[in-house]
Formats: sequence, C-alpha cells, structure tokens
Amino acid sequence: MPYKAIIQRDGEWWIGWVEEIPGVNSQGSTREELIESLRSALREAIEMNRADAIAASQAGYEEATLHL
Repeated sequence: MPYKAIIQRDGEWWIGWVEEIPGVNSQGSTREELIESLRSALREAIEMNRADAIAASQAGYEEATLHL
C-alpha cells in the first residue's frame, strides 16, 4: 500500500510527515535521508500498531484484509 508524505525544506533540514499515520514524522539533512527515515519510522509504527492490536485482542482472533 502506498503512503503519502508531506515534506519540506526547513533551513538546512528536510522535515516530513506521513499523512495516513499520526505520529510518523522525521527529519534529514538531505531529501533522500528524510525519505529513508520516514520509511523506517513508518515500518516501526505499523509493526508496533499490529503488535498492540494483537495484544488487545488476547486470544481467538482472526485477521481480515481491508481494501479501500
């Protein structure tokens, strides 16, 4: 699934936010560094959210794929 990031140059830094996932933001000294940092932050957030959802469901859960 593709995600969109809002990125901008801020002085000597590049900063950005992933639109679809609150709290996923980062900065980098280059545009490329920022993009890679956002990818890493996004992966971590998705893994953490998945682990939290599984822990909250306790036992006997099933997974369903959702398409928008």
